[in-house]
Amino acid sequence: MADVGDVDEESGRAALGRALRYLREKSGRSLGRLAEETRYDKSYLYRLEMGQRLSKLAVMEDLDRHYESGGLLVQLWKVARREVFKDKYKEFMRLENLARIMWKFQLAVPGLLQTEEYAREVLSAALAANGNTEWVEEQVAARMSRQEILHRNPAPQVRVILDEGALRRQTTDPKVWTDQLTHLIEVAELPSVTLQVLPFSAGVHGLMGSHLSVLWQPDGSSVAYVEGNEFGELIDDPDKVTDYRLSYDRVRDLALSPSDSLAFIRGVLEEHRS
Repeated sequence: MADVGDVDEESGRAALGRALRYLREKSGRSLGRLAEETRYDKSYLYRLEMGQRLSKLAVMEDLDRHYESGGLLVQLWKVARREVFKDKYKEFMRLENLARIMWKFQLAVPGLLQTEEYAREVLSAALAANGNTEWVEEQVAARMSRQEILHRNPAPQVRVILDEGALRRQTTDPKVWTDQLTHLIEVAELPSVTLQVLPFSAGVHGLMGSHLSVLWQPDGSSVAYVEGNEFGELIDDPDKVTDYRLSYDRVRDLALSPSDSLAFIRGVLEEHRS
C-alpha cells in the first residue's frame, strides 16, 4: 500500500478513507468488530472508509486514539475538510486560521459563534429545495471545527459587531434559539472575544448590504473579506482594506458598548423565554 499520508494525487476525503481502511485492516479488525468497539454504526464507518462522508473532528480523534495512530487521521481530516468549502472561501479560511486579530461585522450570527444545532437549521434551510442532508452534515462538521480558533493558546483577538437583525430572526425550534443566545453570551465572556450589537436605532450605515471581516496576519499585513448573497471577495489591496477598516470604525462608533451589548442580548433571551 502507498504511504497513507500522500494526498497529492487524490482528494483529501479519499486519502482519509484509504487511511481509515488501512489502519483497520492492519489491526485485523472487521467493520463489525470496529463498530462494536467504538459504538459507531457499521454503515457509517463503511461510508467514512469509502470517502462518502466527512465526519466530525471528534470522530477522527476517537479513531486516532483507538488505532494509536498519533494524530494522522486528524491531520488528514483537516485536509479533507477544506474541500467542503467553495474555492473562493478557502484562502479566506487559511488567512483566518493564521490571523492574530479579527474584526467582523455580521448581519447574521457568524459561523464562529454558532451552536451545532443552530448551524444545522440554518444550513438545512439553505438546502430546503433538494434536502441534501449529507451536504448539511458535512458543512456543520466543518463549521464547528473552525471554532477551535477561539480556544487556542494564544487565541486571536476577535471583535464581532452583530446587527440587531441577527438577534431577531429566531429559529423554528425555540430551544435551539435559546441555546444560541446563551452561547453568544458565553462566548462574549471569553477574554479574547469582544461582542457588540448594532441596534436598529443606529439607522443606516455603510455596511448594510454585506458581511465584513478584516484580518491581521502575524507579519502585520491585513486583508478584508466581503461576503453577501452568492458572492465573496477577498481584498488585499492596502488602500481598499483601509477603506473597509474606516467603514468598520464608523459602524463600531454606532454600536452599543460591549457591556450594553451583553445586556441587550440577555434582554432578547428573556423576551424569548417569556
